[in-house]
Amino acid sequence: MTLTDLGFNQGLESFIRDNNLSDYTTGRVTQEHRERYIVSTGDNEYEAEITGNLRFSASSRADFPAVGDWVTMTVYDTDLAIIHRILPRISVLERQAVGKPGEIQIISANIDIALIVQSINNNFNINRLERYISICYSSRIEPVLVISKIDLVTGSILNDAISKLEVRDKKIKYILLSNLTRQGLDQILEFLQKGKTYCVVGSSGVGKSTLINNLLKKNILKTGNISNSTNKGRHISDHRELFVLENGAIIIDTPGMRELGMTDNIEGINTVFEEIYNLSLKCKFSDCKHINETDCAVLKAIGEGLIDRASLENFQRLQREQQRFQTTVAEKRRKERIFGKILKNYKKDIRDKEL
Repeated sequence: MTLTDLGFNQGLESFIRDNNLSDYTTGRVTQEHRERYIVSTGDNEYEAEITGNLRFSASSRADFPAVGDWVTMTVYDTDLAIIHRILPRISVLERQAVGKPGEIQIISANIDIALIVQSINNNFNINRLERYISICYSSRIEPVLVISKIDLVTGSILNDAISKLEVRDKKIKYILLSNLTRQGLDQILEFLQKGKTYCVVGSSGVGKSTLINNLLKKNILKTGNISNSTNKGRHISDHRELFVLENGAIIIDTPGMRELGMTDNIEGINTVFEEIYNLSLKCKFSDCKHINETDCAVLKAIGEGLIDRASLENFQRLQREQQRFQTTVAEKRRKERIFGKILKNYKKDIRDKEL
């Protein structure tokens, strides 16, 4: 295997040359384990850590390497290395860090297409799907829905779900899959292209790891079933990992995500709910909440059956969540500025006393 097999291209090669990084070893992060990384150069893999300078200069966890990143590093042993720099990312799939308001967690980097897996038997949820799609569009990543476990429901249930999907999300591509019978697997393989990077995301227990095992034709990833007591998936995958398939496509597995908080990028939400957003620009009042205002273009469209009310409610829900994130970030920055001034004044007082 070579760097090209991992997705290395002329753009990265030019950046390395133009920034005098040719003396370093280039690799791609294939695994992440609590600030320790596995980096592949194609023919070798190295266990790596970041430099103290990179750690000190990072303003948040988003500035640390993630699976899918290209990095330059110094190799010190047959399997040990130190990462000096993260090369420019073409895309970053991210969410609000769980339990850390105002902070971003990177799911994976340099992704072309995200495969969003939802199981039809107990996980199919259009509101959650629109959340995933919004995050993808915010990062300029193409989303594709994989509806899994179709062997566990009747044809009428499947058709009803697809009908609802096509009413709410007319543009989303979807593939029907059974990991048991392998129906849809060939369609996914034909869709995956050599040199492109795909990220598989979704809740626990929807069949992500089984899908990747089937694509790899090996049982590499642990798999688990839905819990009978909670009716939720168990967390089997505990880290992110990058693989190269036989056909040359690059695929990243991720742990199941029960929480997918919005960050501050409004572009994704406006893209998913493009029809509602465009109509909102035609409302009489620029700050229209689409509740009971006069001459509200959105409410008019709902009354005429052109827009689904559930879609509007989800649009507003995601907007509120995003606004909370923005408010939290702004408050943190305000406190940092105040602390910075206090520290500056304290240092000045110390210098004055010494004089």
